[in-house]
Amino acid sequence: MAHVRLVSIVDLENQLGWGLRVLAPWPSCRVASSQKVRVDPEVMSYPGQTVNLRCGFADKGDIRLTQVSWIWDPTDGIKDNVAVFHPTFGASYPDSPLKGRIQFTNPSLENPSVTISDLKMTDEGTFTCEYATYPSGNEYATTNLIMLAKPRNTASIVTVTEGTKPVVVAKCESADGKPAAQITWRAGVNGNGTTTTKPGTDSTVTVSSEYRLVPTAADNGKDLSCVISHRTLEKVQSLPLKLAIEYPPKVTIVGYDNNWYVGRTNVILTCQATGNPVPTTVTWKALLGVMPDTVRIKENTLTVLKVDEAVNTTFVCEVKNRLGVGKDQVTAVVREPPKTSSNVGVVVAAVIGSLLALLLVGALIAVLVTRSRRQQQGYRGNTNQGSYDIKTRIFGGKKTAKNGTGGGNNGPIYTYRESDSETLTEKSNDLHRGEGVPISTTPTAHDILLSGEMDESERQKFDDLEEEDERYDHFGGGGPILQIRPPDEEGVVYLDDDMESQRDGSVISRTAVYV
Repeated sequence: MAHVRLVSIVDLENQLGWGLRVLAPWPSCRVASSQKVRVDPEVMSYPGQTVNLRCGFADKGDIRLTQVSWIWDPTDGIKDNVAVFHPTFGASYPDSPLKGRIQFTNPSLENPSVTISDLKMTDEGTFTCEYATYPSGNEYATTNLIMLAKPRNTASIVTVTEGTKPVVVAKCESADGKPAAQITWRAGVNGNGTTTTKPGTDSTVTVSSEYRLVPTAADNGKDLSCVISHRTLEKVQSLPLKLAIEYPPKVTIVGYDNNWYVGRTNVILTCQATGNPVPTTVTWKALLGVMPDTVRIKENTLTVLKVDEAVNTTFVCEVKNRLGVGKDQVTAVVREPPKTSSNVGVVVAAVIGSLLALLLVGALIAVLVTRSRRQQQGYRGNTNQGSYDIKTRIFGGKKTAKNGTGGGNNGPIYTYRESDSETLTEKSNDLHRGEGVPISTTPTAHDILLSGEMDESERQKFDDLEEEDERYDHFGGGGPILQIRPPDEEGVVYLDDDMESQRDGSVISRTAVYV
């Protein structure tokens, strides 16, 4: 029996040349075969890994499958058979760059899937699973194998010196990636980036970008970020940077308030400086060459212990770094001491005003308390009596004796004489005393106050009465003299009438005596 060798379309192409493609072009066959042969349209993997290329024949019906083959068409290379399976002769792996790394996972016509191990970037290309069938002929479908390479992303700052022309201040690179990465810049400064691409090893690509601007001292330390996007990254990668621009020191003296007067103490000047590199030396000088004796210097501060005429000079601060020297100066003008206005008069006036206010408040409080006390205590005497003077209100006009003889003057009548001695005298009463009856010694005001016949409220009334009499003296002339009759044993007030008939037919007041 003669040996029959099955020839695939690829073999025929190799033997007959490109003329076969004209007779049976690939695009039309792919569309027709897509309904029968099933594969993954696209598979991605990385170098060194293993990839699985699946293939199967769907709904074969009466179609007879005789052989299946895998054809590899590399991105940079020649198309070639890499794996063949025949149900009678088994699996075969022709010579190719994939030999030894490709094999059927489960050799059969129903499942001719293959795996490729130890992948390389050059393995990228299209893989066609092709069936030889009867009576319909060959059926196939194609899988696109995409080899990815995760790039190495780096960014760096270029230290420059401030100038007037654009220079490169930062670099960013995405090396050995596949496909090529995309690089953009995110910056808060006025510059722009330029990008270049060059091929790397194993079909990888290296993308580089440079950021340029006109460097100034104000841009030193500003933020700058290189942003890289790539198919192998789940999200964009941002590499933050800070610009490094070198410049000589820039100096400013602060602390002078233009109010340095003779005698002022502990005034301070501070020398503030910025620079890149950081300034290393700070020097204070006097423009006249001699620093005043009252000046003390510590690092970047200058302290004047006491301002005098010697401080009337110009102070210079010099700061150095590797790139140069920066300086600033302040001219101090010493003034006359300010005239301090005396505030003694104002203070005295304020104190006197405060005292007067306190006295007025105290007087008002005393008047209110006295009035309230009088209203609470009330007045002794007949409430129905019409008009009576202050002395009568306080001491009472009439009394009713305990023995019922209240109609007359049964007891001694004390007459208040408005004289220098201001004493109380006893006035005799002829109606109740006979001739030859000795009159008792006249008691004084002190005796009455010390006696037990007057209660505390009456003593207070008596004191008030004396104050009233002092006010009466201002009017001149004599006023009525009030008679004061001592209370009886039980302190009952006399209620008899004020007027009384005399032996000679006249009528006089019991309590008021005119002199």
